[in-house]
Amino acid sequence: MFKGAQKLFKKAGPGMITGAADDDPSGIATYSQTGAQFGYAQLWTAVALLPFMIAIQEACARIGAVTGKGLAAVVKEHYSKKILYTMVGLIVLANTINIGADLGAMGAAAQLIIPLPFGVLVLLFTALILVLEIFLSYKTYAKVLKWFALSLLAYPLTVFLVRQPWGELLRATFIPHVDFNFAFLFIITGVFGTTISPYMFFWQASEEVEEEKEKHMMHNGKPHMTASFMRGLRFDTAIGMLSSEIATWCIIVVAATVLHANGVFDIRTAADAAKALEPLVNSFPNAGFLAKVIFSTGIIGLGLLGVPVLSASASYALSETLNWKEGLNLKLKKAHGFYGIITIATIIGLAINFVGLDPMKALVFTAVFNGIAAVPLIFIIALVARNKTIMGEYRSGILSNTFVWGTFALMALSAILLFVTLGKGL
Repeated sequence: MFKGAQKLFKKAGPGMITGAADDDPSGIATYSQTGAQFGYAQLWTAVALLPFMIAIQEACARIGAVTGKGLAAVVKEHYSKKILYTMVGLIVLANTINIGADLGAMGAAAQLIIPLPFGVLVLLFTALILVLEIFLSYKTYAKVLKWFALSLLAYPLTVFLVRQPWGELLRATFIPHVDFNFAFLFIITGVFGTTISPYMFFWQASEEVEEEKEKHMMHNGKPHMTASFMRGLRFDTAIGMLSSEIATWCIIVVAATVLHANGVFDIRTAADAAKALEPLVNSFPNAGFLAKVIFSTGIIGLGLLGVPVLSASASYALSETLNWKEGLNLKLKKAHGFYGIITIATIIGLAINFVGLDPMKALVFTAVFNGIAAVPLIFIIALVARNKTIMGEYRSGILSNTFVWGTFALMALSAILLFVTLGKGL
């Protein structure tokens, strides 16, 4: 069994890496805040969003695999410049904000165990990420970072170490509950936005192209599709999204049981979030410190994985728009523009942390922004995935088409309700 799991882990493709990156610091913070503030009330989102998450990511992966191009390149070739510029503008803006929030979270988490100023830690993480992403093969980099993602196992372990009201958990998991007030809808939009995020769309499409290049499937600039590759793509995507949502469910449960049930309703600092893991190590003398170490390792490791995904997906989109050479398979000297965008986006994200923003609040705000920005992007992806001229025999079938449009409707409804309740509160 262990060997089978190890083999699956080694073969993890774009879907698995995307799923791991989805539980980035922004995701952990948002899910923790959800559990602390509302208990189990939003637990149903982890199950309800899974089929929509799989559908939209499979559509993006399929677009990249079939066309041999990233999303921006496909839109540029078949749609108007207005649509292209809107799409690219949204992804670059959303990702840059997300990079800033994730870097801030990494700095705040590191301060729990490393006695250095916040600014110094954020600068060090930024420099480390840029050096690794630019000068090291991302395939090699990702193999190392996937082990950091295992720190998420701390949450499932804590779920089973703490006495849980399993009947209540089951009801909350499968019976949706919605409160029509701004606070509830703000957080649930954040949950939607950090679960179904714009950067995931662009990243997975482009990485499927990278996979094809690595497997020598490209002939005269076009991929030679095989049934086995498509099956592998779908399986990889489904497993990646499933693992992401299992982690989501566990984070919400742990925060609700450990924090909400004990009167902690608002996570203001990284230390507050780390308290959710104290039951995992409460048999040790320094339980609080060990919980901080586990939490910090997870935030830092997933940040080191997530920030490069964010900057690279923005760079893929902008490079494709500008006809620049792009790809993490290329060396710096062959793709100055591509790596230049990665550097600029990361540095702007770094700068966001020096304007007085609260790192934890910035993470939740970023998730909400992603939830709103995803709406027009999903609309365009739905059109492309169903377009016979672009996708040929691999265009979306009835099931895929239904769930992709369902994702658009769900995300749009969430954003609309958020603005309606905001307007009533003003």
